[in-house]
Amino acid sequence: MDISLARTFLEVVRSGSLIAASEQLHVTQAAVTARIQSLESQLNCRLFVRNRGGARLTADGELFVTYANQLVQTWEAAQRDLPLASGIDNVLHLGCETSLYNPLMLHWVRLLRTELGAQAVRAEVGEGALLQRRLEQGTLDAALVFQPSYWPGLQVEELLEEKLIQVCLPSQPEPYIYIDWGDAFRQQHDRALPDKAKAELTFNLGPMALQYLLSCGGSGYFRTRVVQSYLDSGQLQRVPRAPEFSFPTWLVYARERDSAVLQQAITLLRQAATDSHDWSQRWD
Repeated sequence: MDISLARTFLEVVRSGSLIAASEQLHVTQAAVTARIQSLESQLNCRLFVRNRGGARLTADGELFVTYANQLVQTWEAAQRDLPLASGIDNVLHLGCETSLYNPLMLHWVRLLRTELGAQAVRAEVGEGALLQRRLEQGTLDAALVFQPSYWPGLQVEELLEEKLIQVCLPSQPEPYIYIDWGDAFRQQHDRALPDKAKAELTFNLGPMALQYLLSCGGSGYFRTRVVQSYLDSGQLQRVPRAPEFSFPTWLVYARERDSAVLQQAITLLRQAATDSHDWSQRWD
């Protein structure tokens, strides 16, 4: 299938009409119509209902959105990776959640470049659910996430045991800062601490919340490895009798993309996880 057909379909979905899509794609409306008709002919189904208000997806069209995105992403990945550079045997596509890039992902990539020099590395940061969809689609080899999805074809392994603990700035322990560590944390936290479920200050990124707490004061839940150096120096202290929450880091990879090279990379990841690091995520 011509990849431009999938791109045109997705632009019509985003724009809401064939006219708007033609303007975004810098082609005529007739060209957009012809591409959609060709796609519908190849798939043997209608993808849009056209009306004066624009173009509305049919049930088949709704289903095709996922496939179209996968087609475009796979094609773009192939364009980035091919042809392989001279001396490169393979490309490893790796992802992690934002809070895991430093130091874990950085150290992993350093080890890969040192120990597996003939492998190119494509490292990216993203939201956990999106990374796992990329794994399922075959555009990622492995990802580091906090909340794995146990989908068919995905291998899930615990990499690091971790806890979320409540800490505060001794000189200014208020206000309480709610850090959104995902669905599982929200459910456990809100059951254990219902009075703190609706905080005035909320962050969805741990490192940003930590920098705010260090500069402005407050208390909140953070990963033990990240705050340990601050606890050791006395800059932060644990909140007495505050509940702890389990929060491990997981390695997820697609079984069908498993290979000797990927297993070598995973061995280096386990080494990276046990090596000594500065987990403090300082921004200075």
